[in-house]
Amino acid sequence: MSRQSRRVVAVAYDGLCTFEFGIAAEVFGQPQPGRDWYEFRVAAAEAGPLRAHGGLLVAADGGLELFGGAGTIIVPGWRGPSFAPPAPLLVALRGAHAAGSRIVSICGGAFVLAAAGLLAGRRATTHWRHAAPFAAAFPDVRLDPGILYTDEDDILTSAGSAAGIDLCLHIVRRDHGPEVANAVARGLVVPPHRDGDQAQYVARPLAQHTGAPLGPMLDWMRSAIAEALPLARLSARAAMSQRTFLRRFAEATGTTPADWLLTERLALACDLLESGRLGIEDIALRCGFGAAATLRHHFTRRLHTTPTAYRHRFSRATPALTDAA
Repeated sequence: MSRQSRRVVAVAYDGLCTFEFGIAAEVFGQPQPGRDWYEFRVAAAEAGPLRAHGGLLVAADGGLELFGGAGTIIVPGWRGPSFAPPAPLLVALRGAHAAGSRIVSICGGAFVLAAAGLLAGRRATTHWRHAAPFAAAFPDVRLDPGILYTDEDDILTSAGSAAGIDLCLHIVRRDHGPEVANAVARGLVVPPHRDGDQAQYVARPLAQHTGAPLGPMLDWMRSAIAEALPLARLSARAAMSQRTFLRRFAEATGTTPADWLLTERLALACDLLESGRLGIEDIALRCGFGAAATLRHHFTRRLHTTPTAYRHRFSRATPALTDAA
């Protein structure tokens, strides 16, 4: 990673969203021993004292001149849909993007990117609470308010709060590979990978206790992920009726067994594509898809790319086989 691409600049502004800013600082600013890590800087978007939520004051490293030479610029939230971003910030973002910087928003930061004209015609997301005012203000943006994050290569956006963690870990995966991203996730005590198209929230809160805890069951499902796991087999192993198993599973995970398995299988496929030398057909078998065509179908529908294209973009190793996309 070059010195230029290593520099990550987070934008600070009056009314700074503390949690969203903290995500960027923790992921990119916390040194990782033994690794060529990022150089994290904080750029003030405006003059005057910069107050953050919670009564904090932010001391920035400099102003918008820090955008020069930055590999990644992050706008962590924004003070509200009704607050117009300062013109110098918008000009600086456009200039940095034109110069090759990767531009990232967390939560309401998408309002700033859209105001700068960087999201026109692109797919983007933001916190679902802000979807209506965002869509009204920026009809030229292909807003998808139901997902965790979007990756348009040089422009990335995330939904609210914790979805910013998912996006930042996704960026680490892009830059350093899955092993490093997983190590960072372990340090944060969060799941190592959630697909960007996953829903922002579930309709019911996660259950704290069930009559039959499903933790061991989920571990077993992961260990048997290459096998056929129909509902009848799962419910029998859990010693429940199919109806009861579906209900308990939804209470514990917020989704269905089929959707949970698909997410796990795609995550494993991504890891194998990034770090391994297996062909697409072998990966499909190891992940429980049965055939490469099935893997490609679900990969394209969920991740909006093909396994081969994904491997070319993220792989840290040369594949042994070149399969058709």
